Amino acid sequence: MALGRPTKPLNVSAEEKEKLTLLARRPKSSQATAMRARIVLGCDDGLSNSAVARKLNITGATVCKWRERFRVNRLEGLLDEPRPGAPRSISDAKVEAVITQTLESMPTNCTHWSTRLMAQRTGLSQTAIVRIWRAFGLQPHRVENFKFSKDPQFVEKVRDIVGLYMNPPEHAMVLCVDEKSQVQALNRTQPILPLAPGVPGRQSHDYERHGVTSLFAALNVATGEALGNCHRRHRHQEFLKFLARIDAAVPADIEVHLVMDNYGTHKVDKVRNWFARHPRYHVHFTPTSGSWLNLVERLFAEITERCVRRGSHTAVPQLEKAMLNYLRERNRAPKPFVWTADADLILGKIQRLSKRISDSGH
Repeated sequence: MALGRPTKPLNVSAEEKEKLTLLARRPKSSQATAMRARIVLGCDDGLSNSAVARKLNITGATVCKWRERFRVNRLEGLLDEPRPGAPRSISDAKVEAVITQTLESMPTNCTHWSTRLMAQRTGLSQTAIVRIWRAFGLQPHRVENFKFSKDPQFVEKVRDIVGLYMNPPEHAMVLCVDEKSQVQALNRTQPILPLAPGVPGRQSHDYERHGVTSLFAALNVATGEALGNCHRRHRHQEFLKFLARIDAAVPADIEVHLVMDNYGTHKVDKVRNWFARHPRYHVHFTPTSGSWLNLVERLFAEITERCVRRGSHTAVPQLEKAMLNYLRERNRAPKPFVWTADADLILGKIQRLSKRISDSGH
């Protein structure tokens, strides 16, 4: 025999149940909101208040509270009520004025707004400007770089190269080839201080230059293995030598697809003649100003971060040895870079960015 007052039905609609399930499962939901949604869902499944409390490890009073709140106010009842406190001292009009000036004006003799400059302009405190900018996601101190490609065959080249990455041809090898030119052999002017507990490694900000070299590399998209070679000059003669090394390393019965950029040494007559004498090589050029499509650039970034940037080299041969040793060790357990963005995703993003600027040419 049931004791106590009978519970009133919730009558949860299909649309409300879908929204409650989303709130309970979505990772971005707050812990409190997700718990309230689970309470209502549990009650809607026919469980008693005490059963829901035991299942969710909460008190029966909590279940009763949010069950009744949902029954009376539906989904809005699961939101937090306004908390007591001092009334707002900044009106919506002032907030709008700050946002408008941040987006549509520039300070005198400066390139961007700071919190102090905006506070002086609007008469608000610096803390208030910080809160307003943070609430609306405004960061005037930050800037990101971009450049649109003006290649008339941009769309075709993007689909061609991305297709090689995501659907490589059978019985063929896809190699991303490029040169990391003007790599400087830099030696710090003072000894590097080692890492210590609570203290990062330290090095002097100035350095001595000991020459430059160029790293030629070919990255196997499928396996992640990389073939590298260093040359002091960056001409088509050195590029032809590197092509000959690639040809010697790749089995003779395999078709080879090369992804390269539009650097001048890749298109001189002698290079074209070399490809004509080796018909198994198929060249895919990245769009103009689109070298980010070449996966070997990711390898160059890794070499720079782990081998060059914090290195100290007193001569070019020492720098070349360090980079080639890094590639040799990496090839012992290679890991490919996985391309995940398809052509439609890339072109859609470029289309959206083109609408935000004028004279984009897209």
